[in-house]
Formats: sequence, C-alpha cells, structure tokens
Amino acid sequence: MEVVTEENETHLVSGQYVKESSSDEILQIQTDMEEKHFTCDICEEEFSAMSHLKKHFLCHKKQNLYSCNICSEELSQRSHLNSHYHAHTNEKPYSYDVCHKQISQKCNFKVHGLTHAEENPFSCDVCHKEFSDKSYLNEHPQTHTNEKCYSCDVCHKEFSQKGSLNKHYRTHTHESPFSCHICHKQFSEKRNLNRHYRIHTKEKPFSCDVCCKEFSRKSHLICHYRIHTNEKPYSCEMCHKEFSQKRYLNAHYRTLTNEKCYSCDICHKEFSKKSSLNRHYRIHTHEKPYSCDVCHKQFSERLSLNRHYRTHTKEKPFSCDVCRKKFSLKGNLICHYRIHTNEKPYSCDVCHKNFSQKSTLVSHYRIHTNEKPYSCDVCCKKFSLKSHLNQHYQTHTNEKPYSCDVCCKKFSRKSNLNQHYQTHTSE
Repeated sequence: MEVVTEENETHLVSGQYVKESSSDEILQIQTDMEEKHFTCDICEEEFSAMSHLKKHFLCHKKQNLYSCNICSEELSQRSHLNSHYHAHTNEKPYSYDVCHKQISQKCNFKVHGLTHAEENPFSCDVCHKEFSDKSYLNEHPQTHTNEKCYSCDVCHKEFSQKGSLNKHYRTHTHESPFSCHICHKQFSEKRNLNRHYRIHTKEKPFSCDVCCKEFSRKSHLICHYRIHTNEKPYSCEMCHKEFSQKRYLNAHYRTLTNEKCYSCDICHKEFSKKSSLNRHYRIHTHEKPYSCDVCHKQFSERLSLNRHYRTHTKEKPFSCDVCRKKFSLKGNLICHYRIHTNEKPYSCDVCHKNFSQKSTLVSHYRIHTNEKPYSCDVCCKKFSLKSHLNQHYQTHTNEKPYSCDVCCKKFSRKSNLNQHYQTHTSE
C-alpha cells in the first residue's frame, strides 16, 4: 500500500494513483489543458475538456444499450446488465473479507473497499484508529492519556497536539496567511487554499468508476460512492437513524439537543451547522463563488447553481409516482404530492386554517398582521402579495395581457376575462 503524506499526497483517479499538484502546478496544468483537444474516436468531434468528452460518449452509448427483461432499464454494457439482475434476485455473490458485508455488484464491491482502505496505514494500538501520516499517530496517544501539554497564551485553553494549538491561535489573531493570487481570498490553512484553487481551474481530478461523475475532493468522491452502495455507516445512538456521512450524524445530534455552536462574528446569529454559517456569511460579503458555465450567472451556493443548470438542460429528475409528472426540483415534487394526498401540514396559529405549502401560509398571515411588504415604485401603494403588485402595475402601463378568444376584447386581469366569458355563454 502506498503511503500518503501531506507533502506527497496521491489519489485514486480512474484506477490509477496520481500525485496532487501544488497550487502553481494546478494552474499550469489548466493552462496546458486549454491548449489541447480531446477527440471522440467515433464521430471525431473535438472538446476542450475530458469531462465534456466523457459526457459526449453517453450519446453513442445510448445507441447500443442492453435492456433488462424485468424492469426494462437500459444499461451500456452486458456485464452491467448481469450485475443489475442481482438487484431483482437479491443475490449477493461478493463478500468483503474485512467486515463480511455481502454486495450484489462487483463495482460496488470495489468501491466499498475504499471505505476500509483510505490510505491510512498507521494504526493506534489502543483504539485501532488509523492515520495517513505517522506524525499524526505519534500525537494521537495523548488523547488516551488526556495529556494536554500545549497551552494557549491568550485564553489558556489546552491542547494535546501542537498543530491544534497553532490553528487555535488564528482564532485570536484572525490570521489568514495563505492567499489566493487570483481572487485574493485568504485562508488560515494551506490545504484549504489548494482546494479553493479548483474553483478557479474547474479541476475535478477524482472520478466515480460507476457513473463517471467528477469531484474536486477525494472525500466528496468517497461520500458519493455511498449513493451507489447505499451504505450508511454512521448511526444515531438515540433513535438509531443511519447516515452516509459523519457530518450528517453530527448535524442530526444538534437538532435533538437544539445546540447552536456556530456564531456569526458580524450579526451574532447562531447556527447548528458550520455549512449554514458559511452560507450565511455570504449575505454580509455578497460573495457568489459559483458561476454558471453557460450564461455566467453567479450564485452564493452550489446547490442553487445545480438547480439553475436544469434551466439550460431542461432536466427534470424528480417524478411523481402517482401521475408521472416530472419536476426539476425535489421541493416542487414534495409540494405536488400533497395534491394527491390532500395533506395540509401548515396551520395558521390565529384562525387554524391549514395549507399545503409554507409560502401560502406566510402570505395568509398578512391578512391578520395587515403587513404589506410590496410597494409600487410609481404611486407607492402597498400590497400584501407580489402577484397583486404585478396586477397593479398594469394600471400604470395600461397593459392588458389577457384576450378573449371570441371577441378579442382585452383585459388586465384573468379574473375579469373569466367573468367576461360568461357574457358569451349566456348568449
């Protein structure tokens, strides 16, 4: 097994180990890659990035698919079809020697091995915890002896590891010695700077062997694999709910204890998740680090960018089991289900009226509070609903977008058009 250190870290990419480059090397590689062309062997179309070529190959694969006789699912290779059949027969022919877990597909058997062998060859004799670097193992025994020989001069907090003390000092000094020479964003740790560079270079050196999805971090790839294996190794001791990632378990614990340990330095708002605090900071900094490759629109959250991409691809991955209607957002699917179930989980505290959507409840509350947050720029008249403001604007613009199909008379409101139709039906 190859030893992975901070100075010479290697990663598994498409079955091969490659060395992680420094920030300068990353930028040089990106510059070189932009000058190359990746050509499709089938139709000879050229691409500027390997990831684009991989996606293009899927167009050719669809021309030669293998179909399952049971569920009609189509797969690109016969071996994948054979493995797919195990899902119907519940056959699990592959058993892992370490944990004796049985797995139905060979590809999942390989990726499951990564969860055991994350290049951590150094093991603690007491608790058997594994480490990627021997120096980490040498400092680890102090956690068992509860020995804390490093003390902060400012707040006198004690630490068992010198590296932890050095990182802690930066909370007092607000020191961020590592700076990105592209956007000048500063970081307290060099590894965070190296990860940040991949935002600029668009580099995603870690690829999933199952679905070819690419990632900028190895940890993200390992977590992604669990989507395919459905592995959830982290379990809540209170309710036994299982999670695929430890951070999800930690966040779950905080929902049970109502603990909010992350605080904003600017407005002092508290959060139970660090990721929520990081997203909140962007309200103050107006930072939008995620950019759309198609229209260059910028977003403060990666999730918002992923949702936005679907406006270009017209992708609707969420489907209703009842009526087969498709949606681009999972939240819209959940709201749609309530049409079938007649569920109305949101209740007004004042009049106890129930609603299927939270946004409808929020709008309803304004009847009781008489709140009117939407104001007309022309006459300053206020409205409780944005839709009412939009209708009001038409009185200034004299716009009449609704037209009668019978007599072509135009109206500014749809409700007025519907009333008008009755004059024709009465005839």
